[in-house]
Amino acid sequence: MHSFLDAKLMAKALRKAMAERHVELSHADCLEVVARQSGLADWNTLAARIAAATGDGELTLPQDWLVMDNTERNNYRLDLDPEQPGTALIESRYARGKGVVLEDKHFGTLMQSILAEDYRGQSVKISALVRTDDANAGSIWMRVDGSRGQVLRFDNMIPRRKDGALKGTNDWTELQVVLDVPEEAESIHYGFLLIGHGRLWGRDFRIEKIRDNVRSTSTTSYLKRPANLSFTAGNGTAA
Repeated sequence: MHSFLDAKLMAKALRKAMAERHVELSHADCLEVVARQSGLADWNTLAARIAAATGDGELTLPQDWLVMDNTERNNYRLDLDPEQPGTALIESRYARGKGVVLEDKHFGTLMQSILAEDYRGQSVKISALVRTDDANAGSIWMRVDGSRGQVLRFDNMIPRRKDGALKGTNDWTELQVVLDVPEEAESIHYGFLLIGHGRLWGRDFRIEKIRDNVRSTSTTSYLKRPANLSFTAGNGTAA
């Protein structure tokens, strides 16, 4: 029984069978037919799916950078851009409207993880230049974890109403995330994020300690002590 990985053999067999019936089809036409029989829009989409499954077409990850474990490698490529030295690239394998729908739950993430030892008790800013093409959303992100892996601070720019993630097509834009690093922090994780369809390029990534009065952009925050347990007051806003 054939799978989609046998697409070229299936196209060859189809061409032969049609020729025996005096119907001439090109190999390219047969590949298109096989793609549609697989439920996809065209051969390019099927070829991308084959490359994802077999590892074909992979380029080179930036040294010391990793692909986050829950990145869907069958949906995304993460590489150094061979056409732009010093630039990382995350791109969806399937173009928008070509038979595979990538939504907000689909994403590709390139990251680094470091020990928090040198940053405890201080504020840390990460920044980078980011460019996007037809992206659902593209951003940078940072997370601070405790000794048991619990998330202490986090910001991926997605929930922000102002200065948030890039959407659609954007020229090079500097993005920033600022988090305070608690004394109990054990590790810091950061990187680039592409959600849904499109492409994201990143370069000039920086991480630096900053003065304490710079406001954190964290979307994960904690009260210093229990408060308003009887629900006697509101702030007039809804999340």
